[in-house]
Amino acid sequence: MQEEQETHISNHLDEIVAAVSITPRKKIQNKLPQTALFHPPREKLQLCEEKAKSYSSSHNYKQAIQELVRCVALTRICYGDSHWKLAEAYVNLAQGYLQLKGLSLQAKQHVEKAQEILTNSIEPPYNDNTDVFKCSVELFHTMGRALISLQKFKEASENLAKAERLTKELLQCGRIIKEEWIEIQAQLKLSWARLYQGQKKSKEALPYYQEALEYIESSKGEKSLECVPVLRELAGVEQALGFHNSCINHLLQAHLIVLNKYPSQEEAANSAHFVAQAAVASGRPEHHDAAEQYFQESMANLKDAGEMGRAKFLLIQDEFCHFLKVTGQEECLQIQTLLYGPQDRRTLATQQTVDVLSKAPDVGGKPRQAQKGKPVFCPAVPQHAAPGKARANAAV
Repeated sequence: MQEEQETHISNHLDEIVAAVSITPRKKIQNKLPQTALFHPPREKLQLCEEKAKSYSSSHNYKQAIQELVRCVALTRICYGDSHWKLAEAYVNLAQGYLQLKGLSLQAKQHVEKAQEILTNSIEPPYNDNTDVFKCSVELFHTMGRALISLQKFKEASENLAKAERLTKELLQCGRIIKEEWIEIQAQLKLSWARLYQGQKKSKEALPYYQEALEYIESSKGEKSLECVPVLRELAGVEQALGFHNSCINHLLQAHLIVLNKYPSQEEAANSAHFVAQAAVASGRPEHHDAAEQYFQESMANLKDAGEMGRAKFLLIQDEFCHFLKVTGQEECLQIQTLLYGPQDRRTLATQQTVDVLSKAPDVGGKPRQAQKGKPVFCPAVPQHAAPGKARANAAV
């Protein structure tokens, strides 16, 4: 049985070689000079990897990239020019670039370099190449993410499909455990969701967001902070499809998770603000109480938050006042419609006032967009896995 699995995995690796190859080339012998194996560079490499992960976790992405660049240089010293670990270092660097807007092309170029290195690192026998397979999964997934950002959706889907297929093979052959497969699936499903959402295909994106959330809850727990960005993106899709109750419920779920993790005042305020905006966007009277509650909660968190918090407080206060004006007029409109009918001049005058208020400029003089039917928050493309250890994190 084991021999059959090894044969199967070896045959599949031949496909991976063909898939990751950019141009056919003569294999480079992977003979490391003895001087490259002494301890200091490896110790420095480990330190740089830890620093990169720490910077990324605290959203200091520029500093993280600096450490990841050092990781590439140190990995080359420690392992040579054609070792799979150097490919992994380039994939990690690509993931770092994906954390910053506008650098997707650089990320793609680093993945292409990783492809070239990985091709040269794969030589028979294939019995001990689980690490190469895992690196290949990360490579395909990261390339897919970069291509989504570059809006090259067909190529992106091809790379995501390769990552998914290879992950399944690894599970079936016992090269990864079920828990590891679930973590990888969570990130792959999220990338599929973003691929469809990037094409404004909310209906197709919805089930992938739901699956991603299920996998993350299974692997990290329902109260994990990792659920929060997925819940918010899922809510954005639900709002676009008109599923306002589900949208608000998922934002409330995210809000409770945030509150349980000792957030800053601004984080708590932003989280409550998302719920308030979604309640307003539904356009339904039954959501008015929720909108009012979470507007007030958001402002309460910002009252003593310093100068930046004060500016945010005033913007939310203006939004809240506008909401109160509109809903007050809407209640009047409902009463007049019942008393006089929808075509009475008094009803029509109130309707005109509601329409004007819904489009009125805010305090800053900018025209206010109609709320109904418009997503009120923009779930960003990924905060994801901290770069610096691609195989462990299966970055989003």
